[in-house]
Amino acid sequence: MTREYFERPVAAVGVVVVRDDGRVLLARRANPPLDSLWSVPGGVLELGETIAECARREVREECGIECTTTEIYHAFDSIHRDPAGRVRYHYLIVDVLAQWASGDVCPGTDALEARWFSLDEAADLAMTPGAERVVRALLLRAPAAGTGVS
Repeated sequence: MTREYFERPVAAVGVVVVRDDGRVLLARRANPPLDSLWSVPGGVLELGETIAECARREVREECGIECTTTEIYHAFDSIHRDPAGRVRYHYLIVDVLAQWASGDVCPGTDALEARWFSLDEAADLAMTPGAERVVRALLLRAPAAGTGVS
C-alpha cells in the first residue's frame, strides 16, 4: 500500500532505544520520505496493534534487537509537500522511550545501517527533524512528557 498522497494522516511510532551506558540506537533510513538520513527506528501502527507492540515489532524488524518500552516521549506531525504544495506524506508520529533488552544490532530491509551512538556522536549526524529533536532533548536531559506505555 502506498502512503503517498494518502487521504488522511498515517499513525506511526518512533522508538528511542537507549542502553544502560546512555548510547541511543539510530538507523539510516532506506526509504522515502527522508531516505538516507539517520532516525530512530519506527514505522506504521498496524490495525489492532498497541503503540508499545508496534514499537517492539519495529525495533525487532528494523534493527534485530529486543527492547522494553517505558513511556511515551512526545508526538508530532511529519508533513512533506510536493513542489505544487500538495501533501505527499503526512505521518502522526508518537515517539516512545525504550530500553535495550537483548540482541545485537542487525539492520533490516528498512534500514541502510543501524548502530549505537553516544548522544554527542549522534548530534553530528545528518538526522531527520524528529530524531534531531529527540537527541537534542536527551542531550539537555529534558524531562519526558506523556504517560506510561504497556
